[in-house]
Amino acid sequence: MSERKVRVRFAPSPTGALHIGGVRTALYNYLFARQHGGDMIFRIEDTDSNRFVPGAEEYILESFKWLGIHFDEGVSFGGECGPYRQSERRDIYKKYVQVLLENDKAYIAFDTPEELDAKRTEIANFQYDASTRGMMRNSLTLSKEEVDALIAAGQQYVVRFKIEPNEDVCVNDLIRGEVIINSSILDDKVLYKSADELPTYHLANIVDDHLMNVSHVIRGEEWLPSAPLHVLLYRAFGWEATMPDFAHLPLLLKPEGNGKLSKRDGDRLGFPVFPLEWHDPKTGEVSSGYREAGYLPEAVINFLALLGWNPGNDQEVMSMDELIQLFDLHRCSKSGAKFDFKKGIWFNHQYIQQKSNEEIAALFMPILKEHGVEAPMEKVVTVVGMMKDRVSFVSELWDVCSFFFVAPTEYDEKTAKKRWKEDSARCMTELAEVLAAIDDFSIEGQEKIVMDWIAAKEYHTGNIMNAFRLTLVGEGKGPHMFDISWVLGKEETLARIKRAVEVLK
Repeated sequence: MSERKVRVRFAPSPTGALHIGGVRTALYNYLFARQHGGDMIFRIEDTDSNRFVPGAEEYILESFKWLGIHFDEGVSFGGECGPYRQSERRDIYKKYVQVLLENDKAYIAFDTPEELDAKRTEIANFQYDASTRGMMRNSLTLSKEEVDALIAAGQQYVVRFKIEPNEDVCVNDLIRGEVIINSSILDDKVLYKSADELPTYHLANIVDDHLMNVSHVIRGEEWLPSAPLHVLLYRAFGWEATMPDFAHLPLLLKPEGNGKLSKRDGDRLGFPVFPLEWHDPKTGEVSSGYREAGYLPEAVINFLALLGWNPGNDQEVMSMDELIQLFDLHRCSKSGAKFDFKKGIWFNHQYIQQKSNEEIAALFMPILKEHGVEAPMEKVVTVVGMMKDRVSFVSELWDVCSFFFVAPTEYDEKTAKKRWKEDSARCMTELAEVLAAIDDFSIEGQEKIVMDWIAAKEYHTGNIMNAFRLTLVGEGKGPHMFDISWVLGKEETLARIKRAVEVLK
């Protein structure tokens, strides 16, 4: 790795919600930068003004805030290399377009969309390159006077990169090793459009990376075909010495593994592909997000980190600090990573277990309120401690432990048929008398006295306990019986037994 200071960037386009694949790219950049004591830049690539979506930039920033991925400089963070929004850097790019034109590394092309379509019809697999540029309307085939006259007349044009044919371009990729591509397969890419006076992605990226001293470009595999072009642009400017190291990450694949992960896969299988819920301002469509679906940000980070990278050991649950310590680009896979969304649920379960009962109780409180329950924090913390190992999401706690807060109004028919015997009403009335006489209503205090009573009466323990559970819970679920009665307290326990006896007879 080069000796210069590590500086990476994440540069999304504000064209909609941030895809989970983009989140993983940002995460790998973050882990790499933090591990090497480097900086991470947040840049906005908004040169394609037609695709701009209001609110997208704010959404992206909010997503990273929730996930705990912090930027050192960039849009909304400040810094010495700004502005960090490409639409605010027009004059900078124009200057560099001029440099390429003056050094015969680029040329002006006036071909209209209709002329280009006609050429595509005429020549199979047409591409604008060294073999075809001589047939087109550009500054290589027109005189200087003609070019100047067309520009003066307001004729729209683009600036194309002049790629020399049959040159092997070598890209040293930190994940894929040496990638060699012959320049003849590349077309003369458009670098600048006079219509909106903005550069295309290819030029803006190179200029920004150079001026912002970016040392490593870590991005998705889909940009690998652009890498040779970017190498040639660095050379055209004479910037080889400061060219960043490239690393192209494997694709995120559908859960079945065939093809790139899309929003449709999430809709089809019921998992989010965006970090936060997204409300599309154009269509009004609402797409689910990991935050709103009840995932903990730490779980999402841990899950994403292991999609296409491994720490070299069997460890699966890792905090952000551990990920920073262990992250190594050389351990990234070359092949795509299947998006195993069920593993994401597993990680959420692990992180719920890791969090303190107080933290989970605080997250559960609003859910209790939604169900009209006002309960003391102390009780909620106790219940969460007993029940959190049974859930993967905090929202699932209500289904498994609502009986702690709301007395059953009816009794599960199937359970009652199986567990409520002929003598159950009599035995439960007796049990209520035994419980009423207990001074120490702790778990241990109840258990010893009740078990001694069962033994003395020679009752069947299972029958008593199953009927007791039905009276307190309304069905055959829940933790240890004396845990339940201890949390409910003597008064509530006796009231529930009495009501069950009346209803079930």
